Amino acid sequence: MITNGRLIKSQDNRIMIDLDVPLDTDVLDKLSGGVQPSVEVDIEDNRTITPEQRKKAFAMIGDIASWQGDLPQAVEEMFKYFAMSTFSEIPEHFSLSNCSVTTARLYIQLLLEFCFRWDVPFATKTWDAISSDFGTQMQCLKHRQCVICRKRAQYAHVETVGMGRNRHKIDHSQHHFMALCPIHHAEQHNIGIMTFIQRYHIKPIKLNYDQLVKLGIMCKGTAYYFKEQLEA
Repeated sequence: MITNGRLIKSQDNRIMIDLDVPLDTDVLDKLSGGVQPSVEVDIEDNRTITPEQRKKAFAMIGDIASWQGDLPQAVEEMFKYFAMSTFSEIPEHFSLSNCSVTTARLYIQLLLEFCFRWDVPFATKTWDAISSDFGTQMQCLKHRQCVICRKRAQYAHVETVGMGRNRHKIDHSQHHFMALCPIHHAEQHNIGIMTFIQRYHIKPIKLNYDQLVKLGIMCKGTAYYFKEQLEA
């Protein structure tokens, strides 16, 4: 059962909604089977795509087109249909001139995933535009590609873990990560983390427990233990 309305008040974990059409309580009782029904709230994103998002999208579209020998317009349209079939948040055709920020973010995410999965070479200007983004950092960690040169990489901690500590007993959700090849990892240690980050304009990222387990940085049992401690 889907109904629309406008959010008119919110406080803590309670909200008040002015519905376009009153709820039919008889239908509601029938659908819920006599138990308290659950509700999913989907807030419409009325913000439009930013110039920065548009620049990143078209830069990757151009790189993919060059890589596969196709026209940028064809690549753009192909990925729009991919986006509509992949994300429930994108139910209809959209334009990169005036789509929502959310649609643009998901579209860029799809382009990034494709480029990393198929090792599409980025132009220098494209990499300069996207290398510090959270999505790019995640793809570098996932595919073990250096965030600076895209060569085979290791997981690098920003905060010092400490010599002799058992890394399997550390709450890695408290640390920032980036993917660095051995050469850039050694450089990071030689010149210091802050100098390194400023030199390459890198924004290391924090990971949640699910991401840490998926990347193999933490085992499921350890992640579950720390998550329980945090929620207690």
